[in-house]
Amino acid sequence: MSFQKEIQRRRTFGIISHPDAGKTTLTEKLLLFGGAIQEAGAVKSNKIKKGATSDFMEIERQRGISVATSVLAFNYKDKKINILDTPGHKDFAEDTFRTLTAVDSVIVVIDVAKGVEEQTEKLVEVCRMRNIPMIVFINKLDREGKDAFDLMDEVEKKLGLHVTPLSFPIGMGYDFQGIYNIWEKNINLFEGDSRKNIEETIAFSDLESSELEQIIGEKPAHKLREELELVSEVYPSFDRDAYLNGKLQPVFFGSALNNFGVREMLDCFIEIAPSPRPKDSDTREVKPDENKFAGFVFKIHANMDPKHRDRLAFIKIVSGTFERNKPYLHVRHGKNLKFSSPNAFFAEKKEIVDISYPGDIVGLHDTGNFKIGDTLTEGEIMNFKGIPSFSPEHFRYINNADPMKAKQLEKGIDQLMDEGVAQLFTLEMNNRKVIGTVGALQYEVIQYRLEHEYGAKCSYENFPAFKACWVEPEDPKNEEFAEFKRIKQKFLAKDKYGQLVFLADSDFSIQMTQSKYPSVRLHFTSEFE
Repeated sequence: MSFQKEIQRRRTFGIISHPDAGKTTLTEKLLLFGGAIQEAGAVKSNKIKKGATSDFMEIERQRGISVATSVLAFNYKDKKINILDTPGHKDFAEDTFRTLTAVDSVIVVIDVAKGVEEQTEKLVEVCRMRNIPMIVFINKLDREGKDAFDLMDEVEKKLGLHVTPLSFPIGMGYDFQGIYNIWEKNINLFEGDSRKNIEETIAFSDLESSELEQIIGEKPAHKLREELELVSEVYPSFDRDAYLNGKLQPVFFGSALNNFGVREMLDCFIEIAPSPRPKDSDTREVKPDENKFAGFVFKIHANMDPKHRDRLAFIKIVSGTFERNKPYLHVRHGKNLKFSSPNAFFAEKKEIVDISYPGDIVGLHDTGNFKIGDTLTEGEIMNFKGIPSFSPEHFRYINNADPMKAKQLEKGIDQLMDEGVAQLFTLEMNNRKVIGTVGALQYEVIQYRLEHEYGAKCSYENFPAFKACWVEPEDPKNEEFAEFKRIKQKFLAKDKYGQLVFLADSDFSIQMTQSKYPSVRLHFTSEFE
């Protein structure tokens, strides 16, 4: 197959939602259709003791939530699909923001009963800023929930989207009978428990036909016709260019747990979703069909396999092909590296690949060369943009609870910070280490992983900070900056990369500092020009 065709058949997307809207379950069902797994293990269902394929860290299994972004690939109807399943829990939002830099489109999952939740709003905002094409999947239709029109209204108002339904529910909750597929003009009937198998659909070109009454009953048929007429009057018809430019969002209805409405969405998705898109670097725009390879690290995962202390750097291929054993330039280090066993993924199963194409995600074994945001090329010097660290909102001193294990603790902290789980600040005054996170749950994860993966125990104590501000003086030699450093010395720290950070104890203190030292600029993300 030609290089162009390989690019055209790739679809790389992320699934985002509020925790518990059914994102991991939806991922499982997509894998079921791709024939990648034989039986889906719902995350919550106790009947099936399998556990979801994409949640492979011990702490995720205990809590029933996803905390690490996993990468899953499968083939479906001659398209190669790469899914990036992201954590929905707000304490891990930063991981999700970074993952969004590596996707070409997004599926937003919304719970029919709860509607649009705050976590969804934040993530959709990031997608809107980047004009990422989005498809909305309204999930759990077999439960009682809001009316379909109310839901679409809420999606438009709260998320600022312009929607057009491509499938429509027949009834809801207790009366739920199935889905009318507007995109393919057919009806898919719901039979209660179809978790394991994939059910048949009935083609339906003429909605006026009396056959509709026989299939779903007189009242529902009447209601469905009325609703579909309303849909065609109220919502614009689907326009692919508008969708690709982030101006129009198709909506599908279904129940991921019961494997319902998922195929409709998948079939439409592979037709309309974008193949790999160009990406901006600090020197130019890089297009997927260029001959030379370029890619960037958007995630680092330590200890994919606890038996071997290995780290995997996840690389999104932006252009050209990535070949095994070929040397590539690590731009930040300015040295060539080659990789003898690049991995492709299927949750925790991975296989070695010889060649990968734009849109693919490759895992490279890493001995500490990579950090998030690093760029690899065939020699060109450039860096891909848009992978910042955000200012943490929680801060704690980290203390060693077992003096015999100081080395293990240091190594563990070092690797977990590279992974982007949290940020490490070393105080200028006394070299004490402070860990900053976006959410409080991360402290538990760090403690758990330090103990179970590195054999090191730690304890925490509170550190009174409100926000981390990266410091950028207009002139590092001037008097004002020197005074700033003297007055604020007990709040100053260095981040992992040696940048100066001011750990402000309140919003008021940030404002005062800015008015008192106008030549010292403060930033809330680590990536500033």
